[in-house]
Amino acid sequence: MASLLCPTPSTLKHNSRSAYFSPLKLASRTNFCFFTNRFKRNTARCNAFFGNVEEVLVENTLHLDQFPVFQYGFLQFQRATGELSEMQKWGFLVFAGLTWVYLTARPGVLVGAIDAYLLAPLQLGLDSLSGKRNLKTSDFVIGRKLGEGSFGIVYAGAVVPKNVAVKKEVQKRGRRNELEFDGRVKEKVILKKVKVGIQGAEEFGEFEEWFNYRLSRAAPETCAEFLGSFVADQTNSQFTKGGKWLVWKFEGDRDLADYMKDRSFPLNLESVMFGRVLQGVDSVERDALIIKQIMRQIVTSLKKIHDTGIVHRDVKPANLVVTKRGQIKLIDFGAATDLRIGKNYVPNRGLLDPDFCPPELYVLPEKTPNPPPEPIAAFLSPILWQLNSPDLFDMYSAGIVLMQMAIPTLRSTAGLKNFNLEIRKVGYDLNKWRDYTRLRPDFTILDLDSGRGWDLATKLISERGFLRRGRMSAAAALRHPYFLLGGDQAAAVLSKLSFTRK
Repeated sequence: MASLLCPTPSTLKHNSRSAYFSPLKLASRTNFCFFTNRFKRNTARCNAFFGNVEEVLVENTLHLDQFPVFQYGFLQFQRATGELSEMQKWGFLVFAGLTWVYLTARPGVLVGAIDAYLLAPLQLGLDSLSGKRNLKTSDFVIGRKLGEGSFGIVYAGAVVPKNVAVKKEVQKRGRRNELEFDGRVKEKVILKKVKVGIQGAEEFGEFEEWFNYRLSRAAPETCAEFLGSFVADQTNSQFTKGGKWLVWKFEGDRDLADYMKDRSFPLNLESVMFGRVLQGVDSVERDALIIKQIMRQIVTSLKKIHDTGIVHRDVKPANLVVTKRGQIKLIDFGAATDLRIGKNYVPNRGLLDPDFCPPELYVLPEKTPNPPPEPIAAFLSPILWQLNSPDLFDMYSAGIVLMQMAIPTLRSTAGLKNFNLEIRKVGYDLNKWRDYTRLRPDFTILDLDSGRGWDLATKLISERGFLRRGRMSAAAALRHPYFLLGGDQAAAVLSKLSFTRK
């Protein structure tokens, strides 16, 4: 509670150390004194009070005497504001406070500047010393092909130990999976070959490399550990001279889409997500628990990358790798955009998957101009985010992933395309779609626990409303009752007493 009495010089003298040790008391009395000074013009009391505040802040509250650098800065502040009136001091503090709020608001002008001008050069220097920026063809052996996209091909691979010519042996024998049988190869990796001669592929690879380095500093837990890149220095059956390769630490070779193709999904992820098989839980509730755990990780990762100003723009099961430790990590950042500085953003253009993209199609309104130079774009980015909420682009895609996991008929390509045709006809209103659809979906999982899952889905899969709102952000989604402790989660907690290994 704020004090109702303005301190007098006498009370300050007797209680300078005990009464003002609490920051709450300090703030409340300071505020009250400011208002009495404004209306009663009683400057003597406030001057006496401010003098004691500075002393108490230095000696008792902030303990700046233990930090010479901060103490020096505080003294310089005192000298700079010494000749200002009390009203001017308050104006200065309010301006400084608002500036701080603006610079730290999403997507983080201040943090972004620290990253760009301090952390990025530091990472470059450390990587160069450790050799991460000097990778070459002979450092890796290529294994089986894992997948292929428009601009790249993904392979399993391994790091060739020093003084071991594994790569030459593999090429000579012609055995693509030789690395799996060679005991000398310990460190597995995932390699992505950027296609040569495909329009936009080289640019796509450059952006993906940039975003992986950026997230390795800002949110490393959201994506696979990026090891670097190299350009092939020779041409053979695996490498094309001049072709670029991106390298990640091996954390899993199966994505969420791979698991969803199995009829046993989501139970085929039970031991992966929880480390064990749940006992004493109804089969439907077990499915709901697994899906909820996956969804929680997806939304958490999206929140972290959105906080840095990055929008993925291609969230789908095929771009969510499942690690052996049950972690869901985002991959494939070639279509991502950093809207703090305008990286990889061009109005009216964007790579997207029509099965997962939201109805607005573009992450920002089509009339948005080309981004200005990066320093200017970064300074204006909080306004851009406040007006347009570009992060909500990814949240629609996350809602589609939730629907696919919970409703088996939507996991097939045909089922998802029919869903998109139907949802478009009803104006992206899931409740109307539920009454309209002819797909005969099973809503059992989403209807559990008073329909919390369905309610979350309706708040993610929707059109943008007034002021481009109307869709739940990642931060708001994590506060949704769907992720709170419900009956199914309570059963899972109790079942831990009777876990059995699979």
